[in-house]
Amino acid sequence: MSELDRLAAACLQPSFPGYVVPEWVARWLERGLGGITLFAYNVRDPEQLAQLTGSLRAERPELLISIDEEGGDVTRLEAEHGSSYPGNLALGAVDDVALTESVAGAIAGELASVGVNLNLAPVADANTNPRNPVIGVRSFGSDPELVARHVAAFVAGTQRQGVAACAKHFPGHGDTAADSHRELPVVAGDLEGALVPFRAAVDAGVRAMMAGHLLVPDLDDVPATLSHPILSGLLRGELGFDGLLVTDALEMAAVSETFGLEEAAVRTLIAGSDSLGLGHDLHEEAVEQVHAAIVGAVRSGRLTEERLAEAAERVAALCHWASPTSDSAAGRSAGAEAARRALQVSGDLAAAGPILVLELRPEANIAAGEATHGLGDVLPDAVSIQLREGPRDLAALLAQHDGRRLVVVARDAGRHAWQEQTVAAAAALRPELVVVETGLPAGRPAAGPFILTFGAGRANLEAAASALSQS
Repeated sequence: MSELDRLAAACLQPSFPGYVVPEWVARWLERGLGGITLFAYNVRDPEQLAQLTGSLRAERPELLISIDEEGGDVTRLEAEHGSSYPGNLALGAVDDVALTESVAGAIAGELASVGVNLNLAPVADANTNPRNPVIGVRSFGSDPELVARHVAAFVAGTQRQGVAACAKHFPGHGDTAADSHRELPVVAGDLEGALVPFRAAVDAGVRAMMAGHLLVPDLDDVPATLSHPILSGLLRGELGFDGLLVTDALEMAAVSETFGLEEAAVRTLIAGSDSLGLGHDLHEEAVEQVHAAIVGAVRSGRLTEERLAEAAERVAALCHWASPTSDSAAGRSAGAEAARRALQVSGDLAAAGPILVLELRPEANIAAGEATHGLGDVLPDAVSIQLREGPRDLAALLAQHDGRRLVVVARDAGRHAWQEQTVAAAAALRPELVVVETGLPAGRPAAGPFILTFGAGRANLEAAASALSQS
């Protein structure tokens, strides 16, 4: 295999489903593949995952193994039952940077113990648009300065464990009303404010940064992932970032439907990216196609071999830096503490007794995936009913469970009119109901007992369940 072929392979970061290393992945590791991204479909339990990463490194010791372990709603290690750690919005609500650093360190300790050396976190976007469909509780908040101090703390806690942190999604996915998984978001508003958390990440020594598929008309007419002025000019030049620049998944519609996978891969390397995430659903065929496109671009003179070698060197440098250790003293107790401290309860939660939980579930955030757990799973003897839309006959539904106190779990009710309508109708029928909001706290009812969790991780839900059980 030629040196050019190996350089191109080093810049790829694909995925594969399953608990064992497929033969095609083993072949590519031998050919110099630089990274692998793991998803929930790779995780059965910690022992299995550690064996999987060990098998990958048996094929290629110098390998980036990345995962999205943000805590809260976005977890791969605990996708089945929910994260033991609250997500960013809960940490921002507490606003204790030492606690954020402790939680990040505990998460990184768990990653280190299973052989992961790059966490695709923290989210550094300030969620300034309440209609944002993809960031929301994944952000520390809407104030760029608050977000900045917690991004810096998360980076410090993660990298103290020898696991690289990756701040995302540069130059900021917070002031958008579109999801880049589905379409190309256009970013307007306060660009300087959006950059504040990313500057803080650079100042904190973050080892990796992820570019977002975002159109910023004030800076360029192509998505940030493909923009030389944004990546090489703004991020590398003005902000002074010299670490590994990772792409968001190139399968995402924001770039793949406009430019195509291979073209997007070549353009992002030219723009300044180093490691190309292909995504959840693209595997062997995509690796072949993207690799061939990169090699072809160098041979045609469109992409210089020097730029490709620079990217491959950054991948190697991060592999060399990472030395994961799993000696976090805080452990999961930090997650439970953070969730308890974030919880906000108002009003009288009423007398104890058996509970009926109505879980109002909107369409899942693609980044998080469909949750298989809810508040009813952590409340003893609760009956739980999931609703995807307002029920046709709420009175009849509640009458079937007369004698149980009603708890309605909303998710970003301020963004979903059917949830607000269901909560209002339920309150008219059962004035003593308790409303639990697990998303952004914009849809708060006018009166009645109310719990804000700032996320739907298992730690958040257990904190809410504890408050309900003690009432």
